Amino acid sequence: MAGTALVVGASGIVGSATTALLVEQGWTVHGLARRPGEQAGVRPVAADLQDAAGTATALADIDPDAVFITTWARQDSEAENIRVNAAMVRNLLDGLPKPTRPRHVALVTGLKHYLGPFEAYGKGTLPQTPFREEQGRLDVENFYYAQEDEVFAAAARDGFTWSVHRPHTVIGLAVGNAMNMGTTLAVYATLCRETGRPFTFPGSAAQWSGLTDMTDAGQLARQLLWATGTAAAHDQAFNIVNGDVFRWQWMWSRIADWFGIEAAPFDGIVRPLEDQMADDAALWRRIAEREELAEPDLTRLASPWHTDADLGRPIEVVTDMSKSRRLGFTAYQPTDDAFYALFGQLRAARLIP
Repeated sequence: MAGTALVVGASGIVGSATTALLVEQGWTVHGLARRPGEQAGVRPVAADLQDAAGTATALADIDPDAVFITTWARQDSEAENIRVNAAMVRNLLDGLPKPTRPRHVALVTGLKHYLGPFEAYGKGTLPQTPFREEQGRLDVENFYYAQEDEVFAAAARDGFTWSVHRPHTVIGLAVGNAMNMGTTLAVYATLCRETGRPFTFPGSAAQWSGLTDMTDAGQLARQLLWATGTAAAHDQAFNIVNGDVFRWQWMWSRIADWFGIEAAPFDGIVRPLEDQMADDAALWRRIAEREELAEPDLTRLASPWHTDADLGRPIEVVTDMSKSRRLGFTAYQPTDDAFYALFGQLRAARLIP
């Protein structure tokens, strides 16, 4: 199957992996972003989704077979997250020309569907793990639910099919992304190697010793494309992870080995990266200038707050993939290989030395 696709958030971790896969599969790809960059085989669309009229103008001549919504805008409160991100999805779907043929809309959310929003992250009464799609919504306000509701309402009005995709923490290449654990850990390891500081796990004992999983951006892109072309996957929500499980006490040393440093012993004390890296901006700029790196601004590479939120959870988090497996999605990606591939990409792009 190949047709015309619109990837929303084309320059982000998920969006860039999705555009690359679509181009490889022979699709005509439009990539929407506020400030589109150059992406091979992608037709740039500049639009601010908070501007309804401007979004409609930018989309006036695009009639896609598939729409992939891979972006969101972080706000200071969950109420604002709901207001802004629901409006962005609504403006997008209202601004598109009405479908002239079958259309599928895929929305990427995440495990905060089960864990709750950042304001109540991993707190209160949570579903049992592994998380399964039929566990439904928590009784809390959550911008993921608001995004879904906008998709459901537009689908009922315009007659398109939809799918929702819930990754765990995503591993992939993007600069300026608000949720970027892989690059954050690469920058942290580089700083530890530079200064001789211990490479200290920043999170909780539950995360250090419990089972977890992650999602490679390419794995997520493959599920997005699979759901678009699989009738049985239409109007369904799916978890999406790599297919393996691990403990951070194992992964931490493997990441350290890649960077040629030793992993510090874990003593059970939470030491957030936001504190550990608070004064590192000037040091990173000096490293970038010395090594002729492409991005001297630490804040555009690392998102310590997000990595701290994931690695500081007080509960074990694993994800069930049975629903899509039963329908035929069988792709698999070892998570350590996903980290290694990202680190190699970061080095090749001169983002780390």
